[in-house]
Amino acid sequence: MAGVMDSVNQRTQLVGQNRLELLLFRLSGNQLYGINVFKVKEVLQCPRLTMMPKLHPVVRGVAHIRGGTLPILDLNRATGGPGLDNLDTAFVIITEYNYKVQGFLVRSVERIVNMNWSEIHPPPKGTGRDHYLTAVTRVDNQMVEIIDVEKVLAEVVPTNEKISEGVINQETNAEAVSRRVLIVDDSSIARKQVSRCLQEVGVEIITLNDGKQALDWLKLQADQGEDVSKSLLMMVSDIEMPEMDGYTLTAEIRNDPRLKDLHVMLHTSLSGVFNQAMVKKVGADDFLAKFKPDDLAQRVIDRLHAVRDQVE
Repeated sequence: MAGVMDSVNQRTQLVGQNRLELLLFRLSGNQLYGINVFKVKEVLQCPRLTMMPKLHPVVRGVAHIRGGTLPILDLNRATGGPGLDNLDTAFVIITEYNYKVQGFLVRSVERIVNMNWSEIHPPPKGTGRDHYLTAVTRVDNQMVEIIDVEKVLAEVVPTNEKISEGVINQETNAEAVSRRVLIVDDSSIARKQVSRCLQEVGVEIITLNDGKQALDWLKLQADQGEDVSKSLLMMVSDIEMPEMDGYTLTAEIRNDPRLKDLHVMLHTSLSGVFNQAMVKKVGADDFLAKFKPDDLAQRVIDRLHAVRDQVE
């Protein structure tokens, strides 16, 4: 299995071309699941797990790997199933989200597939399972489910969503009145986190689920004669999204004369300096790693001040 991940570092050029690669894996049954290779650091046979008191039920234990201690989360249990058994034959996918490293326990790891984000779709409504899914796709006529990892992590290791005292004041709230911010994210938990944060600032929120939805909505506003760069304070967009990723969305906005002046901030759980280069390449105005409420609120406040200064 080590060979599966050997070339991950060479795969990053796919990002920015509306492409991604999925590492396919299985949990307790035959259902295939996928995770973006760009978030995977390593895949290994399940190491010996050490139990610790007061662990969340989803955390099967901690493992000592490469000189560090990592929590190992059972994805089958996280998605409503029983805990995986036969740990001697199970695998752990080491991932990095929001600058935090953890392992996901899975039954087996299959292979890596190269895909276009346009082939990744929101989960069908009414399935009863979409509470933990962020997207679905098909590989060799098999359904592949992509788990909302941010939701899993938020439940296991709750994120502080409160803005620190002193970041927002009455003057900021007054400036924010009637200002609108477009939030684009396929994760329901991420949309809620960002929305709650920005509502504290005082701006009006519009939320959409993916890049294609956002681009269609923005073009519709422009078709109706609206100058979105003035009617919207800014757009805060995730990068990884079904149908169209945040890089492609930004590039499309910059290529449309009616939209090109919209202030775009990419807000993602993808870690690494690679994103800084991509932000410049596609023409985004700013980049922020998830989820730091004080930093996010401050970026919006800075934008409010910039718009105020332009008017003055």
